[in-house]
Amino acid sequence: MKNYLKKLVTAIGTFVLLYAIFLGALIGYRKLGERVPQKAILEVNLETGLVEYVPDDPLARVMLRDKTTVRDLVEALTRAGDDSRVVGLVAHIGAAPMGLAQVQEVRDAVLAFRARNKFTVAFAETFGEFTPGNGAYYLATAFDQVWMQPSGDIGLTGIILEPPFLRGTFEKLDVKLRGDQRYEYKNAFNLYTEKKFTPAHRESMEHLKERWFQQMVRGIAQGRKLSEDQVRALIDRGPFLGREALDAKLVDGLGYRDQVFAEIRKEAGDGARFLYLARYLQRAGRPYEKGKTIALIYGVGAVARGKSEFDPSDNSFTMGSETVAAAFRSAIDDKDVKAILFRVDSPGGSYVASDTIWREVVRARQAGKPVIVSMGNLAGSGGYFVAMSADKIVAQPATVTASIGVYAGKLLSTGFWDKLGISWDEVHSGANAAYWTGTHDYSAQGWLRFQAGLDRIYEDFTSKVAEGRKLPREEVLKIARGRIWTGEDAKRLGLVDELGGIPKALELAKQAAGIAPEEGVELKVFPERKPLLFALFEAPRESSEQQAAVEAVARTFRALQPAVRLLHTLTGESSGVLSMPEVSPQQ
Repeated sequence: MKNYLKKLVTAIGTFVLLYAIFLGALIGYRKLGERVPQKAILEVNLETGLVEYVPDDPLARVMLRDKTTVRDLVEALTRAGDDSRVVGLVAHIGAAPMGLAQVQEVRDAVLAFRARNKFTVAFAETFGEFTPGNGAYYLATAFDQVWMQPSGDIGLTGIILEPPFLRGTFEKLDVKLRGDQRYEYKNAFNLYTEKKFTPAHRESMEHLKERWFQQMVRGIAQGRKLSEDQVRALIDRGPFLGREALDAKLVDGLGYRDQVFAEIRKEAGDGARFLYLARYLQRAGRPYEKGKTIALIYGVGAVARGKSEFDPSDNSFTMGSETVAAAFRSAIDDKDVKAILFRVDSPGGSYVASDTIWREVVRARQAGKPVIVSMGNLAGSGGYFVAMSADKIVAQPATVTASIGVYAGKLLSTGFWDKLGISWDEVHSGANAAYWTGTHDYSAQGWLRFQAGLDRIYEDFTSKVAEGRKLPREEVLKIARGRIWTGEDAKRLGLVDELGGIPKALELAKQAAGIAPEEGVELKVFPERKPLLFALFEAPRESSEQQAAVEAVARTFRALQPAVRLLHTLTGESSGVLSMPEVSPQQ
């Protein structure tokens, strides 16, 4: 019996191995059979927005399968810029749900592609349909031509920042946030304790709004060959309805998709074929696949202890210190890795988790592996903590960063429970046993310990900023105090080194590693993705019914996302003391 089972297992294993080899050969054969057309026009849909990356997680792959990653877009346009077969690019925009820093990352990639004598066309059905279209139009102005459907409008109306304040809600519920912040610009705390902006909060938001507005006006002016004063005047007249946009020279033509694509074919010439950007990248290959190795590590989402995760209920990411630290350790131990590119897009979170990742950045540098940080939309508070000791930091002009401060507290909820008729009783040991509970305020001694905890974190944060950025601590204390800055401000203040995106960060990584500018590199993601054979064992072969069921689950999660986000806000849920609220303009 034992021999029979052994033979059976061996036979099954052999069959699976042969099947995997056959499947791999088939995939390889199909890939060899797919070619980039001799005259290709790349096509990309940016109306669904971009994500920083898709985690190695089955549910994330389902939920995010229609999303283009920032890296894929940038690398595809980099590769296509040097590819004589690619003659142009058409992008479907419209209402691109991107942060301004992501918009700038795409604009940079498009402008670099144009500089290689390739034509670019942006097409939109509408730039916002009774909604703002500022960011989407700002993105479109990086293209040679901007076309819009005749029935479309351009919601070019300017920027507004209007965060919700929950103190009134808490008063109605008889709930109070008991806590404190370091210091007056740590605005996340105000959202739960105030009914409107404090003077410091208003100052910070006014400054951020004005910086973003200046950057948007400047970009639109350059793209449409207008003066900045003309653009400001146009924004004050918006929104623009259909033909008004053409008369104001905000678009180059009005036409439906088929008409626009017919014009593009004419411009490209005979034999031109459209090819989706993702398929182009798959067929042509990435630009950074050969040469000395540079590790790419993602730090995306709220910082927390444990593993990095994807939450399908609100499409949110967690930057798990266990996962990110392990990725750094692997890159440090890998003799082939010459430098590390750390891509950060995070509102911060846990102080301890942020400090864990900070330590690995320091260890990498001590091991002779330069670390270059590339910031996305947001790298504030804990998101800045993990980046501050890198060799170089690169941010987009619109990146929200710094927020060097801390806040913490607890919700005192006894009044709310009383309204529901719920009472609490207790037994406890230890004078400070009630320190964490929401049914008791802090004792006098407990409040002193609480304040000491905030002081300790703020002292550690500012000291490490001074050390990592080589700034006098007195200077750091002036620009910290919990205040957020744009990347443009942060460069002026010495908190970042360069303005730009992934290509600029990669350029600096090569310099730091002593790799010549013209020399090729392999950009390798850490932690490494599961190998193909493992994925074959793990991934189920889904029937059409199973696929429909998976899609139904995905749709359910998407439908729940607005409610989940609202619940996070109303409950004051925080991922940690080094965190900051979402700063999202109606753009």
